[in-house]
Amino acid sequence: MLRFEIKKFEDFSIQELYSVLNLRSQVFVVEQQSIYLDLDFKDQRALHVLGYSSDKLVAYARIFKSKDCYDLASIGRVVVAKEFRSYGYGHQLIDFSIAGIDEHFNEQNIHISAQLYLQQFYESHGFVAVGEEYLEDQIPHIAMELIKNK
Repeated sequence: MLRFEIKKFEDFSIQELYSVLNLRSQVFVVEQQSIYLDLDFKDQRALHVLGYSSDKLVAYARIFKSKDCYDLASIGRVVVAKEFRSYGYGHQLIDFSIAGIDEHFNEQNIHISAQLYLQQFYESHGFVAVGEEYLEDQIPHIAMELIKNK
């Protein structure tokens, strides 16, 4: 079981920020071989979900209230370090992120831009694909939504 916390950008220590950027770069740039600009100036308005195994950051996501990125609240930059993926930490991270959106933004409807190969993973959390697949940073994606309140 991971230990989770949620932080605002301005509450990061330099070491914490470095750990977040390192984990995101390890997975999204190096492992997935995707050249893209990770530093998009959205971190400043996000809440950051940090998952620790002992004192090591091994899982991360950022969450947004509605209208900050999409019409609905959203979850993005979802990442689990490669060597920790077999423990179900991704499911814990999504569950904690969904709960964080409810707790911090009082919102239950969520939009994500999911990498296509993870569609079933997100469906297991109640997300439904909306629209057609598309390329984002040369990786196939699909928009998905979790709608609890219509």
